[in-house]
Amino acid sequence: MAGILDNQITCYLPYLRTHAHRLARDRAIVDDLVQDTAERALRYADQFQPGTNLKAWLTTILRNVYFNQLRRTPRVAEVSAESIADTVGVGGEQEGHLRIDECRRALDVLPPTQRDALLMVGANGLSYEQAAQIADCAAGTIKSRVNRARMKLQSYLDARFGTKRRDTAQPGGGRTSETPSPMPQVNAARAAEKRIA
Repeated sequence: MAGILDNQITCYLPYLRTHAHRLARDRAIVDDLVQDTAERALRYADQFQPGTNLKAWLTTILRNVYFNQLRRTPRVAEVSAESIADTVGVGGEQEGHLRIDECRRALDVLPPTQRDALLMVGANGLSYEQAAQIADCAAGTIKSRVNRARMKLQSYLDARFGTKRRDTAQPGGGRTSETPSPMPQVNAARAAEKRIA
């Protein structure tokens, strides 16, 4: 069975690398994640059921490897004088980089189930059904998690940058299907700030 899967797993290596990069954002860690995933997939090839979704199976292995590594890794930041000196001077386009950093922080604020659902559907382009298969839940649950994650992200970013979504109602008072529904304004921004602080 491992010989058959070997060629198929090789085809999915670029996808696994992309998915690992979205999780880890560090090239060395990404390489380790992809290698560990391929190794485990080959080691446990007898557990794979032919005819099922190999991509989903590999994604599940990758996520499990990543979360297991996170649990084992102590969260201690290493700071050296050289790294501080490198961060003091910042070139142009700071605002764009700050917004990207804020988006990353906002993703980290989300509950893991919502963050995973949003990354699978929004970033990886999986369908709700494929994401549901990976997360081992119903497609409706994934839709709900993605929606809640988007709302929390919007609320967090609005609070951080002082922007608000505006509804554009038509003269008749009704909204079009393209008009976004209003965001809940009841202390959602304050709640997001408290969670971050």
